[in-house]
Amino acid sequence: MSMHPPLRVRLVVAFAAGMAVVLAALGAFLYVRVGQDLLNAIDMDLRSRAQVIAGGLRGRGADLVRSEGKLIDPDEAFSQVLAQPDRVVDSSSAVSGAPMLDSAQARSVAGPTFFTTRVHGVDDPARLLAVPVRRGSERLYVVVGATLGDRNEAMGRLLLELAIGGPVALGLVAGAGWMLAGAALRPVERMRREADALSLSEPSRRLPVPSTGDELTRLATTLNAMLDRVQEAMERERRFLDEASHELRTPLGVLRMELDLALARDRTPREMEAALRNAAGETDRLVRLAEHLLVLSRSVGGRLPLHRRETSMCELLERAASATEAKASGAGIDVVVQCDDGVAVVIDPERVRQAVDDLLDNALRHSSPGGTVALSAVRGERLVQVTVRDDGPGFPPHVLDGAGGLAPDASERAAAAGLGLAIVGAIANAHGGTLRLRNPEGGGAQATLEFPVR
Repeated sequence: MSMHPPLRVRLVVAFAAGMAVVLAALGAFLYVRVGQDLLNAIDMDLRSRAQVIAGGLRGRGADLVRSEGKLIDPDEAFSQVLAQPDRVVDSSSAVSGAPMLDSAQARSVAGPTFFTTRVHGVDDPARLLAVPVRRGSERLYVVVGATLGDRNEAMGRLLLELAIGGPVALGLVAGAGWMLAGAALRPVERMRREADALSLSEPSRRLPVPSTGDELTRLATTLNAMLDRVQEAMERERRFLDEASHELRTPLGVLRMELDLALARDRTPREMEAALRNAAGETDRLVRLAEHLLVLSRSVGGRLPLHRRETSMCELLERAASATEAKASGAGIDVVVQCDDGVAVVIDPERVRQAVDDLLDNALRHSSPGGTVALSAVRGERLVQVTVRDDGPGFPPHVLDGAGGLAPDASERAAAAGLGLAIVGAIANAHGGTLRLRNPEGGGAQATLEFPVR
């Protein structure tokens, strides 16, 4: 697995790369702009000199270039008056050896025209301005020029300063970015160390929340909320395992006791049959518990494999009541079914029957002899409600919500009241419905399964 550099290094490198691009672009813009400004200054000076010489040429003759020495620095500025095509009428001493414009350049001059070229007698490149002037019938050209040596020297110094100052500024900015990134990531490092120190022995320990009120504060708050959910899930899992262990221990203990008693001494065939029947009953209970555990293991976030089809709730409740008739009669409990005609819903009948059987079994176990267990199904505009009510002692307070009313998410708390209710909650959630538990006025317990009509 490839190792990446630390986040702090990557942030500083990215920041420095971005600043390098910005500084390079700024330096290039500054270099071009200063060069253009210097060139514009030279051009303005050339325009001024050309205007003075052209104006004097019309009134004073062709010797103005020599007579106006105060306007011309022979070392860095020079002038010529040319007659077409390349005859020198008047010239500064520095460029008197040859015309500053050749024939092709002179013919291309229709108005004030700038040239950057080499001039005979001048070492540095020169900037020229050629202005056509008509004196009588004769066409003349006033050509003024200036060397670009000073400009090129200034541009060289600017380039050197940029080459030195740019890396220095980049280094200072990178150093500031390094310190800023370190300060910004310090709370993250504290949270990382605290998260690394978390363990199962301290499930309530949480990450420190910075008081800055920024993204790091929200990150710490979100992570702590996630840890709360993880802790709640761990506690629910522990409670579920405790309940499952308790549910499994009871039938296993009874089964072991029946087998030990059957083997303790010689038994009559009738006694052996009774022992085997008891053992078979406990085995059925173990099978049912195993099925419950299988359902819960397949249920993840309310997702459970379903095979839906349109089902009559009345027929389903009648079959569930008939299946428990013998058990209810033996306990002296009446099972009553109340259902509106035509209550049908698209569900998995096997899963829903399993849920109803669990609720009915729970109601029979907690009802007193001579009591009544009522099953009902009512269809509303959007929901079908299946209710199992008994006249027993009611659900324990810790199963219901804090107000003692409806349990908005009974599946999360049902494990505390028995594995069967956890199964019922999982089946309801898988259908997009809910399991609601309450202790109605007048005593007893009421469990309501709600399924969406569609």
